[in-house]
Amino acid sequence: MKFLSRTALRAGAVGLAVLAATGAVAQEKSVTIGITADPSHLYPLAGEELSSNIMYYHLYDPLVKRTAELEFVPGLAESWENVDDTTWRFKLREGVTFHNGNAFTADDVVFTVNKAKESIRPDLVANIAEIRKIDDLTVEITTPAPYAVLPNDLAEVLILDEEYTTETGDEQMDLKPMGTGPYKLDEWIKEEKLVLSAFDDYWAGAPKIKQVTFRPITNPATRTAALLTGEVDVIQDLAVRDVERVRNEDGFEVITRPSLLNVVLAMDTRAKSPTIEGDNPMTDQRVREAIARAIDVDAINKIVMNGLATPSEQFVPASHTGYVEGMNFREMYPMDIEKAKALLAEAGYPDGFTMTLDATNNRYVNDAQIAQALASMLAKIGVTLNLNIMPKSNFWGYIRVPTENSSFIMSGWDVPAGDAGSMYGALFYTRDKREGYGQVNRGSYSNPELDKLIDAADSTPSLEKRDAILQDATKLLMADIPMIPLHYEQDIYGVRDGVTLVPRTDKFIWAYDMDVE
Repeated sequence: MKFLSRTALRAGAVGLAVLAATGAVAQEKSVTIGITADPSHLYPLAGEELSSNIMYYHLYDPLVKRTAELEFVPGLAESWENVDDTTWRFKLREGVTFHNGNAFTADDVVFTVNKAKESIRPDLVANIAEIRKIDDLTVEITTPAPYAVLPNDLAEVLILDEEYTTETGDEQMDLKPMGTGPYKLDEWIKEEKLVLSAFDDYWAGAPKIKQVTFRPITNPATRTAALLTGEVDVIQDLAVRDVERVRNEDGFEVITRPSLLNVVLAMDTRAKSPTIEGDNPMTDQRVREAIARAIDVDAINKIVMNGLATPSEQFVPASHTGYVEGMNFREMYPMDIEKAKALLAEAGYPDGFTMTLDATNNRYVNDAQIAQALASMLAKIGVTLNLNIMPKSNFWGYIRVPTENSSFIMSGWDVPAGDAGSMYGALFYTRDKREGYGQVNRGSYSNPELDKLIDAADSTPSLEKRDAILQDATKLLMADIPMIPLHYEQDIYGVRDGVTLVPRTDKFIWAYDMDVE
């Protein structure tokens, strides 16, 4: 999947500040951004979802930074090297301070990695066997086996201040974040606004925009109205039905690019499933294929998404390690109602069955409408979907692994690491078999052959060999269908003239890279 270039740059607001020392008036740049939902957390080891991730990277830094185009470059680590096949040495950046003035050192890195192992995010450090301090500006990391993509993984490990985090305690870190990032928290009135101010001592240079206000606006129509009336300068996830309206308004631009976020359907593969009477039909691959063949992805794109989605060929886009050239899920399993019915009958379910679909109504573009369309489509083959649609604030806890409530889940997954292995290890690896793996395997899928492939991919220092092994894993998953990929969203932003916004591939809005006139 090739990324489109932005269709425009611009939109903005300017704030005024009085410089008390001189009495002069200077323009101080500010911007207000409308986002789809309030962050769930500001503590990076408390959970993961897009709004929280956006805030994390304003407040904290990783050792390795991920650029807007998914390149991996020095962050808090200025360089790294392989000492041997399983040992990496990272040289840390000198002179970096946390927002409270504490110096950033190797102790903070060691603390963060060990803290992650004990948190609900052990997946972040699953391939770190040991970390040790060499000196104040050097750490050494040992992996269980040769592991070619450790630097990519470290782009998601955001470094904590050991002293401050220990004193503050995990429960308070959401309200009192302390990082080395370009911004620090000024104010958070939940469900109303979150205000960040520039950290002028930021190691990469002070931010150009001095104050950033994020406003959670869950309703798409309200979000568009807030942009057009000047309440906000930028909005995330401009409603597809409002794209032409905003494009035709003077003083506004629409910026788009294909998203990394793949909307997927996870199917429960346990013998007994919470919302299905009797035995679970989805343990049979023929039933999973029947469900796939009943879904008209093109109709969803045209009618629900207004043409602003890209049907998923595989679980990761063509730019990623593990993608198989020429393989297309929709060509393997084209919509075919009669074939789907025949597969159900062959599997012993000629009259279909009933189950519940869990989905959000404020996390993905037109998510509730997609769920309704799926219910209509599956009804044609006798599969009745009861819809359990909820806000994302309830959704993540409801479907949390081990999943005691769910049989069929619509969610999304993106792979900003550019490597299918991180997705496959999290979503498809047998649960409770390997520490840090299978932690979001919501369908309880278990395939020893796939586990072996993931283990092999994680045990080679060669990126070429890793790619070949992960391609074999992709082929296995495409044949077995533990999950149905639907489409990649189109990232759509509405922007007021005056603000420079270049969308990131990972959909993280990062004010540090923005500017206003």
